[in-house]
Amino acid sequence: MKPFEVLFFPRRAFRVFSSIYGFMPVVPVGAVCSSSSGASVVAIDNKIEQAMDLVKSHLMYAVREEVEVLKEQIKELIERNTQLEQENNLLKTLASPEQMAQFQAQVQTGGSPTGTAQPPVPAGPSTQSSGTSA
Repeated sequence: MKPFEVLFFPRRAFRVFSSIYGFMPVVPVGAVCSSSSGASVVAIDNKIEQAMDLVKSHLMYAVREEVEVLKEQIKELIERNTQLEQENNLLKTLASPEQMAQFQAQVQTGGSPTGTAQPPVPAGPSTQSSGTSA
């Protein structure tokens, strides 16, 4: 058998093969009949183009699908952020100045606001139990 010989491929096919595989495709010299070499090159080029189109369509579908998932996640995160901002604003308005000062001190020292034991708010005997006792 003769050594491998590089066949002529259109530039587009060469660019695709060389970018994917890092080399130009090779075929044994005896594999292509000289009388039909032009037709076989065209047929190979058509098959390569069809394969590239198929890969492109699969990639575009996957990208579109991922974009939709990310859009939905962004929408959910924006809604959650808005909810937390409203909750934060409500808590700020309900907190006493002493509680706000204590919270600011804890933030400045790097302490956790929930990690410190705070005395419970005094209430009557009909207070709802929160499950904690001091």
